[in-house]
Formats: sequence, structure tokens, C-alpha cells
Amino acid sequence: MTQDELKALVGQAALQYVTPGEIVGVGTGSTVNKFIDALASIKGQIAGAVSSSEASTARLQSLGIPVFDAAAVGEIAVYIDGADEIDARGYMIKGGGAALTREKIVAAQSRRFVCIADESKLVKVLGAFPLPVEVIPMATARLARQFAALGATAQLRLKDGAPLVTDNGQNILDVRGLQITDPLGFESEVNQWPGVVTVGVFAHQKASVCLLGTLDGVRTLSY
Repeated sequence: MTQDELKALVGQAALQYVTPGEIVGVGTGSTVNKFIDALASIKGQIAGAVSSSEASTARLQSLGIPVFDAAAVGEIAVYIDGADEIDARGYMIKGGGAALTREKIVAAQSRRFVCIADESKLVKVLGAFPLPVEVIPMATARLARQFAALGATAQLRLKDGAPLVTDNGQNILDVRGLQITDPLGFESEVNQWPGVVTVGVFAHQKASVCLLGTLDGVRTLSY
């Protein structure tokens, strides 16, 4: 089974966590795109969606699924999103698609976070995947030095040869060389650094459930 097929498998499996009549929180990325495609098959049963990125909003709307502004709705029943890494406790690294800030906002607004991923994303210790950190542009050099003091290397993410600009008008630092053994503590610490908008460790907004695509089918991990 290809990775694309595994993503489609978990995207379809996530439909069981969607509450009829409710608004669904929808994340960003290639695995989530498979979920959006599956969600279109039951779009008449839901009120609509709150999206974590302009790309996901466009895909949802193209399939006829209404998209609401997060500020215009209350608590969301479930948020469904992928991860770049997830550990045995449900802590994650996210932000490979540069939507981490809005993803964290929608996750915080939701009662339940269902992570959909293929089994390659399950790790013992977070940090092998470069940690995305959304930052205010004027702070990038200083924040890179702060990560260097931890023994890590922070590199400005580029797109077409220029600094990538997020949906929020900010930049991304990708940080390599970390082993995040205390995700809760690490997230809390880096969040306090001036110039950090969002760090891509999702520990305070961790997964409630992970649907893991494996060659033997979908494996459900509950936290």
C-alpha cells in the first residue's frame, strides 16, 4: 500500500469522529486533503467547517462545504489534522505546511483533537523532524541565536528563493538538532521568547486520538 493510499485510509476513518449537525475543525496538509475529500461525501450531514489555512478553506469551498471564521463560532466538537511527528503520549510536532499558528488556535477551540497520520510519523522522541517556529521577521536572527544556545540550528524557511510568508504575514524558522524529551516544558519555554508567534510543539493542545495508517489497516491510539 502506498503512502498516498494510507493517507486516504485514515482520512476516510476520521469520518467516524465527525458529529452530525456540528461544525468540524479541519487542519492542513496532504493527509488532511484526503480527509476533506472524504468529508465531501457527508457534507449534507454537517453544518460546515472551520479551517486552519487558506489552502484548506479553498479546498473545502470547492467541494461545497461552508467555511466559518473561527471567531464567529463557539466551541468546536472535533478538530482533525495531521502531524509531522507524534509520540506515544499524543504530543506532536506540526507546521511542515506552515499553518501551525492557525492549527493551534483551532485545536484550542476544539473539545477533541483527532490526529491522522501514517505510521512513519510515530516516534519515540520528538525532534528528528525540523521543528517549525512561526516568528515575527525582525526577531529571526536573535531567535536563531537562542536556538543555537540550545545546541540546535535554526534556518529561515524559503520559498522561491525568498523568505516564506505565512497566512499571518510572518516567517518560519525550521530548527534542527533537537531532542524534545519534555514537550510540555519546551513548548511553554519557547512560547515566552519575544518574537515567537507559535512553536510547532503541540503538547498543550495534544491529540486525543491518533488514527495511524499501517500496512495492516488503521491503528487507533487513544491518549
